[in-house]
Amino acid sequence: MFLEELQPEEKKAFLELATLISTIDGKLSIYEHTVLKKFKKEVELEDYQIKGQAIEDILAIFQSERAKNIVLTELLQLIYSDGVFHEQESESVRIIKEYFGFDPHEFGSFKDWIGKINELSGKDSHSV
Repeated sequence: MFLEELQPEEKKAFLELATLISTIDGKLSIYEHTVLKKFKKEVELEDYQIKGQAIEDILAIFQSERAKNIVLTELLQLIYSDGVFHEQESESVRIIKEYFGFDPHEFGSFKDWIGKINELSGKDSHSV
């Protein structure tokens, strides 16, 4: 939705982060695979090869508040794409929001917003 606003380096970092998050529970669901393909198309990097960077190295690339908001919003869509919020995904989101300096109330509004998007698209979202 907003990925085109990211800088070229941030787009690659986002793909790294999205891939890391989508496989953190040990499997990539068909829903997550579809969302990852959509992300790659949106940032015009369909042939990008994932390097497997560490989460801290990836997160350091995002400097602006807008980029951080975009990253968290898009990642929450990915996480909720299969209708399940796994414990490993929850821990990853906690690390990301802590690294980015989000307060818990901001995170709650992101989570609520993504939940509403999923309701509109017919997906069931689970609580965090």
